[in-house]
Amino acid sequence: MNFIKTTEQDSNYNNLEKMSIHEIITHINKEDQTVPLAVEKALPQIEALIFQIVAKLKNGGRLFYIGAGTSGRLGILDASECPPTFGVPDNLVIGLIAGGDNAIRKAVENAEDSTSQGWLDLQQHNISKKDIVIGIAASGTTPYVISALELCNENNIITGCITCNKNSPVSLTAKFPIEAIVGPEFLTGSSRMKAGTSQKLILNIVTTTVMIQLGKVKGNKMVDMQLSNDKLVHRGVKMIMNELKVSKEEATQLLTEHKNVRKSISNGRK
Repeated sequence: MNFIKTTEQDSNYNNLEKMSIHEIITHINKEDQTVPLAVEKALPQIEALIFQIVAKLKNGGRLFYIGAGTSGRLGILDASECPPTFGVPDNLVIGLIAGGDNAIRKAVENAEDSTSQGWLDLQQHNISKKDIVIGIAASGTTPYVISALELCNENNIITGCITCNKNSPVSLTAKFPIEAIVGPEFLTGSSRMKAGTSQKLILNIVTTTVMIQLGKVKGNKMVDMQLSNDKLVHRGVKMIMNELKVSKEEATQLLTEHKNVRKSISNGRK
């Protein structure tokens, strides 16, 4: 198969330093508007991967994201938001980045070039065939990610990927690839832009859909969210008021007693 790294191709724009602020932001915004369309074309691939994730998590497995640079950070961001949003354990969705936790804030030189560390990082979490691993790599050529997926395949661990180049090495390695072909970046090669935006959109789709399928949502409400600040407590009280048709005082009392919106609603009906 032909592989063209479109994320690295020159954009239709040149002499950026000569543009006015208005011109720069207008062109960036114009390019950004193409991203949801690229994600839309990938929906069949996204659906196929979500089906696999749901099946694994329903049977006691975990979801792993593994990536480098921006891609790795996006995976960690998505994983870290699952417990507070859906009330799931911290180890249900796990994000790993080349270079370890230090690389979340600062680039670690040559970390993404390792062909062994990705698998070692997964082994630190006792990875098994009960789990599922998604490699995130905008270019689709990151050795840290590809080598980890290859060893997952050898060990009968289901693999997926999120990439922005067609027929890339990571796409050909993953059993369930997602390819959001966003094309050249406004700033040539800066895949934190359109490519990163597409990856974030896809991650939002994946975990939100998975958690709905796992029963972590009621209606359109986050009834299992962690009540970690006043804003979320107030939101929880409002959910209980609307669901049970009770006063704010009654809803607050239920939430104070049960510490969870779902449990408060369930016990309030008794």
